[in-house]
Amino acid sequence: MSESQTLLLGLVAGATIMFGLPVGRLRRPLPRLRQFLSAVAVGILVFLVWDVLTSAYQPIGRALARLHDGSGGALPVIGYAALFFTGIGLGLIGLLYYGRYMARRAAAARSEAQARLSPGPGAAAANQVSERGTPWLGRLGEGERLALLIAVGIGLHNFGEGLAIGSSAGRGELALATLLVIGFGLHNTTEGFGIVAPLAAEGRRPGWGWLLALGAIGGGPTFVGTAVGRQFTSNELSVLFLTLAAGSIIYVVVQLLGVARKAATPEILYWGLFVGLVAGFVTDMVVSAAGA
Repeated sequence: MSESQTLLLGLVAGATIMFGLPVGRLRRPLPRLRQFLSAVAVGILVFLVWDVLTSAYQPIGRALARLHDGSGGALPVIGYAALFFTGIGLGLIGLLYYGRYMARRAAAARSEAQARLSPGPGAAAANQVSERGTPWLGRLGEGERLALLIAVGIGLHNFGEGLAIGSSAGRGELALATLLVIGFGLHNTTEGFGIVAPLAAEGRRPGWGWLLALGAIGGGPTFVGTAVGRQFTSNELSVLFLTLAAGSIIYVVVQLLGVARKAATPEILYWGLFVGLVAGFVTDMVVSAAGA
């Protein structure tokens, strides 16, 4: 398979994430529907955590098997385990402290602007100055921030999927690469919905430009990973990116669950979680049928 054909496969697999994004443009969805959509998104993300960590743990499992039968040493186990826990820690704890840092910067910018301007008619101007002095992430609403974090986490996950597509195509396994594209494409459709669910839950209609940007962040790494995977394969690189994705998705799941538990009834929350899990596992069956 030529390089251009391989890259086309990666582009198709990544672009399918766009199919789920228009859900965020729903006009004033009913409150119960918004709550259900948010719960479904959490179910999809919980599945992704399982899927990503399972894939990331495979090199550790193989290294442990070699250690057990005497064909390998302890160093590969230690090395892969260090990458595994470092990636999860950076994705999970890193987002916690980065979010706090951005919140402090936003609060400091607002305080500084209000201190420079007098109250009364100048309040609106203070808000404008505050907006200009606040980091762009600090100016995002809660739903927009969560949608961006989900897109970043899914993008890291999709980079790993792209590595698998590029690697199989580079070895001349055309049938496997095609089935991977179909399976990952179905996955990405549900992931696109997961990205915009926080926006739909708030009843906000994002612009098409913002949706395209989220789609590029979440789906673009599939294409990049395909290009990288065709040139060389690296278990270490795969483990690092997959665990970074897992850590960031766990962070988002905790945030979304906190919102969902306050807004949704138990029936809506748990049925939505169930539907999301089913959607994730059903699309994964297509990938498993390819032998991946």
